[in-house]
Amino acid sequence: MSLANWDTSPAIINSLIGAAASALISILVLRRLRLFPGAPLARSILPVVGGVYAGFVSLLLIARLEYSSYILVLAFVGTLLARFAIETLHVRVEQLVFYVVPGGRAALVHELERTPTAPLLEPCDDGVPGHAIVADLHAEIGPEWERFLAEAAISGTPVYHYKQIWEAETGKVEIEHLSENSFGALVPSLVYGKIKRLVDVALCVVALPLVLPLLAICAIAVKLDSRGPVFFRQQRQGFRGKPFKVVKFRTMTEVNDGSDREAAVTLTDDERITRVGRFLRRYRIDELPQLFNVLWGEMSWIGPRPEAVGLSKWYEDELPFYRYRHIVRPGITGWAQVNQGHVASIDEVRHKLHYDFYYIKNLSYWLDIIIAFRTVRVVLFGYGAK
Repeated sequence: MSLANWDTSPAIINSLIGAAASALISILVLRRLRLFPGAPLARSILPVVGGVYAGFVSLLLIARLEYSSYILVLAFVGTLLARFAIETLHVRVEQLVFYVVPGGRAALVHELERTPTAPLLEPCDDGVPGHAIVADLHAEIGPEWERFLAEAAISGTPVYHYKQIWEAETGKVEIEHLSENSFGALVPSLVYGKIKRLVDVALCVVALPLVLPLLAICAIAVKLDSRGPVFFRQQRQGFRGKPFKVVKFRTMTEVNDGSDREAAVTLTDDERITRVGRFLRRYRIDELPQLFNVLWGEMSWIGPRPEAVGLSKWYEDELPFYRYRHIVRPGITGWAQVNQGHVASIDEVRHKLHYDFYYIKNLSYWLDIIIAFRTVRVVLFGYGAK
């Protein structure tokens, strides 16, 4: 292409604008992602940048606009390298140290692996310049420590309740009692719930033409691999505790309706899983038919995973407040899935519940975007499958 055409070519202009917009969006998403706990940010750079650039290219193709592959590839590689370099430098910078006030449950933050902590032995802030203080603000710590925390806050030193640090590091919310003190409100934002539902339907309409050929191929593979129905329908506990029938590709030789608690649990290397079923489960392809559950309003793209009715009733008997997770629509993917993967034991379910409560407490479009990008990594590498 000649220099004379460089400034006027629509392909060049479209590509430069798109590359700049994609780089900016990637930066904003990654900066926001840093505020949420979970996997290290470096693992999210490729799916985030790749997803944003893929979205822009899709828009160009749909709108039939001209573009330069050369410029877009260079911009994509450059953005990736820049983000990895920035993340490497950020990791090397000295981290904020959290000084822990003795008393109550504040000592729990010492167990956090990626959070530098140190004990605060006496109420004196001379040894904590430029750092932060953590305390159990609900505990009886004595008047001297209370005056110390008040003075530290007035002087500009960050003072955190230990739960804030624990949740920010682990991505979990441990529930002691259902109260406004824990969630801010027991009912998540109704406005965002309606917006989320509109986005769910719009994504289904866009994805359906692309997914149908893959659904047909999978259906043929399931039918040829083993005897039984192609699709698996099971009673699951849904939105506001109402049962519904989830639709999946059949991946096992045995089928149950969800009422049998033991049969509903999938174990590691479960012998009931078929050859094709193992592949479908590893890359979460067996979940694709749930797109129709989303269209019917029974599920969302993102939310706590729905459990079989038999399992859900068992968990409700064993775990306090388990039923509260039904306050939002269940999802095809969710915060627990991208952080923990598949669970079976009651202890694993308890940890999963903490992830679900974190999602409900922090329900927002930013958290949904982060889960969507991390789901890409889960699908590509088969993380957490059984």
